[in-house]
Amino acid sequence: MLYYMAKRLLQAVPLLIGVSIIAFAMMHFAPGGPLAVYTLNPTITAQDIERIKHVFGLDQPVHIQYLKWAAGMFTGNWGNTFFGGRPVFDVIMERVPATFLLMGSSMSMAIILGMLIGIIGAVRRYSIFDYLATTGAMVTLSFPTFWFGLMTIFIFAVKLGWLPSGGMFTLGEEEDILDLLEHLILPTVVLALVLVAQWSRYTRSSFLEVIHQDYIRTARSKGLSEGRILLRHAFPNALAPLIALAGVQLPWLFSGALVTETIFGWPGMGRLFVDALTMKEYPVLMGMVMVTAMAVILGNLLADVLNAIIDPRIRLD
Repeated sequence: MLYYMAKRLLQAVPLLIGVSIIAFAMMHFAPGGPLAVYTLNPTITAQDIERIKHVFGLDQPVHIQYLKWAAGMFTGNWGNTFFGGRPVFDVIMERVPATFLLMGSSMSMAIILGMLIGIIGAVRRYSIFDYLATTGAMVTLSFPTFWFGLMTIFIFAVKLGWLPSGGMFTLGEEEDILDLLEHLILPTVVLALVLVAQWSRYTRSSFLEVIHQDYIRTARSKGLSEGRILLRHAFPNALAPLIALAGVQLPWLFSGALVTETIFGWPGMGRLFVDALTMKEYPVLMGMVMVTAMAVILGNLLADVLNAIIDPRIRLD
């Protein structure tokens, strides 16, 4: 197991290098370059631009800039922001807890509700519930995230006044857990909506494949209760494909969090990415690209390891 994990991590190094090279090239060859926010400002002179380039090391060849940036990433020096001169590492790490809280709550809701709906749909195949769940999943998957987010704000915050429309805490009031949970409900539901539909469909398919196996029929013939059959025999064998699904969904979670956090003003990495893109804070964008890439790689590695633990037939070589 440890050998497999070490091998996968070593294999991830060329991937991360490739991602960093592509992202670095895109930042430099974008219109205006890394200093677009300055070059597009008519009040800044050419002499000021040259001085700024020298301060940030942008007057050197591109490959030298990349090597210096890569060395800084490896040693923990991710550079400084253009505005304010704050360390990029500190700026990103400040937003990580909020994003992980939103992603964790959304994934938990999606797994619980999605698996429950999927199991019921598989056990009661072709029932009214199954048809409604299938139709609901198809309709949900067709909803744009930004539209659904705006509708939840309009209904539950503007019209009904039940929940806050955005932010993480109420401004001007003492921060507490209840206030945080109230602000967390709407963005969690919006981000989890598509995930619930996906988990319900995959769970249904996985359980349908398992509950028609010979060992399930043998368990029924022995007089075991349906609940025990599902819990002790069907569930462990149907779980392996679902764990793989969790690893695959990580990139979607990050992209979904970008839209959701922007709509609800949630102070996470998604909101930071949009703000940095607007302000053309390329050092922050590069740092976030690498953090996201590393998180996706580690998530997929964790999914593979959990699959091997649950299913002894899978060997990690």
